[in-house]
Amino acid sequence: MTLKLADAAPSFTLPGIDGADHSLESYAAAAVLVLVQSCNHCPYVLAWEERLNQVAKDYAGRGVTVVALNANDATKKPADSFEGMVEHARDAGYVFDYLHDEDQTVARALGAERTPEVFVFDRDRRLVYHGAIDDSRDEESVEELYLRDALDAILAGQTPPVTETPAVGCSVKWRDDA
Repeated sequence: MTLKLADAAPSFTLPGIDGADHSLESYAAAAVLVLVQSCNHCPYVLAWEERLNQVAKDYAGRGVTVVALNANDATKKPADSFEGMVEHARDAGYVFDYLHDEDQTVARALGAERTPEVFVFDRDRRLVYHGAIDDSRDEESVEELYLRDALDAILAGQTPPVTETPAVGCSVKWRDDA
């Protein structure tokens, strides 16, 4: 079941590629928390990851924290193992936390279906935007900056102009035992 607008962010404690555990409370100081269902192998994630990295850089000084979550079953997609996450994030130059949701509890609580899929929470950790980063996998064809527009509106104390869009990407690779 997917979170609905105004629903609370799920509580979590997950290991990060930095060797530390990160919880929802770890991000309490953020004015806006962006959780992104992600992975290492998906061509859609790869197409959007530099844009996401740039959003994290551009908004860090404005109180926005971006966190990527990988819940893919590494037995189905070995590239999505924790070790693969560490290597991929280093190679891609991630400036945001990248957390491993190995038991898939956070992905299920979010109702995530795709990689990448964005969930934006306001200061009260209520969902205010859910969907795509922007409107095109091809950077040259982007016309709508959904995530940036949502962040600008939230930081200005307003409702995002678009609150939901379809997430476009690969399916989350669910565990068979879950």
